[in-house]
Amino acid sequence: MRALSALSPEIRQYLLVTGNYWAFTLTDGALRMLVVLHFHTLGYTPLQIAALFLFYEIFGVITNLVGGYLGAHLGLNRTMNLGLGMQVIALLMLAVPAPWLTIPWVMGAQALSGIAKDLNKMSAKSSIKLLVPNSQQGTLYQWVAILTGSKNALKGVGFFLGGALLALLGFKGAVAAMAAVLALIWIGSLVMLKKDLGKAKAKPKFRDILSKSQAINILSAARLFLFGARDVWFVVALPVYLSTVFGWDFWLVGGFLAAWIIGYGIVQSLAPAITGKQRGHVPDGRAAFVWASLLAMLPAAIAIGLATGWSAQIVLLGGLMLFGVLFAVNSSLHSYLIVSYAKEDGVSLDVGFYYMSNALGRLIGTLLSGWVFQAYGLEACLWISTVFVLLAASISVALPGHSQVM
Repeated sequence: MRALSALSPEIRQYLLVTGNYWAFTLTDGALRMLVVLHFHTLGYTPLQIAALFLFYEIFGVITNLVGGYLGAHLGLNRTMNLGLGMQVIALLMLAVPAPWLTIPWVMGAQALSGIAKDLNKMSAKSSIKLLVPNSQQGTLYQWVAILTGSKNALKGVGFFLGGALLALLGFKGAVAAMAAVLALIWIGSLVMLKKDLGKAKAKPKFRDILSKSQAINILSAARLFLFGARDVWFVVALPVYLSTVFGWDFWLVGGFLAAWIIGYGIVQSLAPAITGKQRGHVPDGRAAFVWASLLAMLPAAIAIGLATGWSAQIVLLGGLMLFGVLFAVNSSLHSYLIVSYAKEDGVSLDVGFYYMSNALGRLIGTLLSGWVFQAYGLEACLWISTVFVLLAASISVALPGHSQVM
């Protein structure tokens, strides 16, 4: 505690925001795996399981759009704590007798969890903008990369945690235990998080939820296609393909995807070093175009490899590893750029609008992943992914440098 009190107020707030985000992310990843595993054992198909998360993604779009407005009005401390509290309620909704766990009930709990997740994420990402001076762009990039990368690594850990809790405590016991721990963290956050963090000095009007910044609008459009490109083959098509074509059991599929997400998060944290921060280079819009262009080659290469009869395991798994590295750098760059481009007063409005596009891209990708894979197969999903990344790269051409941001 003495070492913690010796830190600057900004560092203490950053650690608290990051700790809240980490705790939430663990429960988010664990809950997803718990739902997938539990309903898989009940005989649901992968596409039916994916449908359980439909409201989670839809409400993510709505929450990011409205959540930025709430953050500017109420303060980011309140929206972050609101997200933590709603996640506790979502978990408790699932800690009910088994006959209550109908499809509408579970979809409702997932909708609440989706709202909670995006309130928490928007609040965490926006807070960093207020804790780092504008003159320290390198530090801002580093802090955003650490927050984003650690979140995704912990989401992968959450997948393992969900499986372990299910085995040890059963479904009801697992969600109840997570609700209890997260409730304690929520109470601590209510007491310790700075009260007016992120509250706009000039109260924004509701129409201000739509960004007026050209740079943010361009970046948001690129983000939509970037995340649609990942989820169009990763969310439904890939797990089903690994299970049906490779013959992997469910635990192997879940473990592999969890390990991929952990590695993806680690690379995100290292993105500043990969993109040249150690040489004093802080990336701008041009870097987003270059890295998106590199990423566009991979889904096409995997699709061609599968079509020409090469070893599917080598082509797909090797390609997936490379895709994870390049996608992680792209994602980390985007996460830094939105925080850099956002206005300091009412930062949550810009960040919320941007992550609305992120959620919309995930929703489109998830829906296409199930439909295109079922109708045309994995290769078709990979070609759509290629087109989406090319669109993201083309849009990124118009992104400004730091000195050009309006």
